[in-house]
Amino acid sequence: MRTKATLFSLLLLMVFATSSFALEGQQPEAIAEKMAFKLVRGVTNTATSIVEIPKQSYLTVRDRGAIGYAVGPLKGVGMAFYRLLTGLTETVFFAVPQPGYYDPMITPEFVWEGWEEKRVEPRGQSEAQPVEAKGE
Repeated sequence: MRTKATLFSLLLLMVFATSSFALEGQQPEAIAEKMAFKLVRGVTNTATSIVEIPKQSYLTVRDRGAIGYAVGPLKGVGMAFYRLLTGLTETVFFAVPQPGYYDPMITPEFVWEGWEEKRVEPRGQSEAQPVEAKGE
C-alpha cells in the first residue's frame, strides 16, 4: 500500500510539475515568417546558382592573380552546384526548422553577398621562414 501511495504521489508531482516548467513558444506569425523566408531563400539560391561561375572566377583572379583564370571557373562550377543543391533542399524542406532554427545552409546567404572582402592573405606573407637550430 505504501509503494502505491508513493508511486501515485510521484505521478501527480510529474503531471503538475511539467506544466509549470513549460516555456512559452514563439508566436505562429514569427515561425511562418521564418518558414517563408527560408522558402524564398531556397528558390532564390536555386535560380541564381549559375551566377557563382562568374563570381568565383572574378574573386579568384582578384585574390590569386593569373592562376584564377584556370581555377576560378572550376571553383565556380562547384559552388554553383553546391548553391543549387542547398537551394533545392531549402525549397523542399522549408517547413523543417533545420539547420539551427531556419538558419541558412550556405554562407554567404545569397550569391550577391561576399564580393567585398579579400578572402586570402597576400602572397608574400604565406612563405615559411627558416628556423635556426639550437646548437649553432
